[in-house]
Amino acid sequence: MADVSEKRSGKTARSSIDPSLFYNPTARGIAYQALLLIGVALLFWWLQSNAAANMAAQGRNTGFGFLNSTAGFNISFTLFPFDRNSTYGEVYLAGILNTLLVAAVGIVLATIVGFILGVARLSPNFLIRKLAMVYVEVARNVPLLLQLLCWYFVLLNAMPPVAQSYGGVEVGEAGLVVLNQRGLYMPRLMTDGRFIALLISIVVAVVIAVWFRRRQVKAMMAEGTRKPVLLPMLGIILIIPIVAYFVFQVPVAFNLPVRQGFNYAGGFVVPPEFTALVAGLVFYTAAFIGEIVRAGIQAVNYGQVEAAAALGLKDGDRLRLVIIPQAMRIIVPPLTSQYLNLTKNSSLGAAIAFPELVNVFMGTAINQSGRAVEIVALTMAVYLTFSLVTSLFMNWYNSRVALVER
Repeated sequence: MADVSEKRSGKTARSSIDPSLFYNPTARGIAYQALLLIGVALLFWWLQSNAAANMAAQGRNTGFGFLNSTAGFNISFTLFPFDRNSTYGEVYLAGILNTLLVAAVGIVLATIVGFILGVARLSPNFLIRKLAMVYVEVARNVPLLLQLLCWYFVLLNAMPPVAQSYGGVEVGEAGLVVLNQRGLYMPRLMTDGRFIALLISIVVAVVIAVWFRRRQVKAMMAEGTRKPVLLPMLGIILIIPIVAYFVFQVPVAFNLPVRQGFNYAGGFVVPPEFTALVAGLVFYTAAFIGEIVRAGIQAVNYGQVEAAAALGLKDGDRLRLVIIPQAMRIIVPPLTSQYLNLTKNSSLGAAIAFPELVNVFMGTAINQSGRAVEIVALTMAVYLTFSLVTSLFMNWYNSRVALVER
């Protein structure tokens, strides 16, 4: 009996020991990922060494030192001072900022238009519903490049020449807002370092306003009574920056566009290429976002709508407080893909001569410098970074709105 018990206890002890690493699924998973990472690293190393050997055989230099060389060309639209004496590194930065500007403006406008379209597609009004349907079907089934060309040439031909500008003035005089075929001229803000304090106060005001809104919403959920939200938020956002403006005595002046011969100088110019690119991207992407929003709203159980109506909520409150929060759990994942597509589609701005990254860096800079491998690698790194940052943020937001199961 003692031997049997010892055998049983030994068998139990041996069975309690963890299996070998070979049969451990966690260990196997880590090993496979490590092997894959090593394989990818070796592949990139082989490609890099092979390309370097080929260029060395051709007597061509490699490396990123060319970024400090003078570019020798100008860019029509930049967010910082740029001239022919600027370096290829500044060309790279100008292309990144222009691409980021198009992506940021496009994402915001496409989201707004897309949500309006998605709600309009479910409107009880026949005319609104059918107009939204026509918009979606037309925008989704026409190639984006063709839409960009249409927007560009329609906008360019619809604008008057410089001599007949909207809001135009006589030679030597300054105008407030001037619109013509060369772009939209607006006043340029002139200030100093104290303006940073004003920007910080605006960010602080927005954070406080968001905190106030969340606090009020929680109070309404707990007490079941309506509380003021919108007007106090607007007051917070306006009052704090105004107080900071007077406390720090921020100097604010404007450089107005001035008519000089056959053109305008000064001010801030929004070129027609930028307007056409943003309009085309928003018009195209909003159609897909509208369908995503429509599908998300329809996926919400209709019993939720009936329950909200039974509580006496108005149509707008039902949509804003009950339907949209639940639909966001379905909307956010495919919405991320549309944001990524819009950012990458901004590279089509090269077709209408907007100086985004592909146009000025992959186009002009690569022809001037001859550093094709380095420029292609740097351009790919930018779009990869934009995509990863956007995905990380949207995944974080998706985890915030996801349904938590008990």
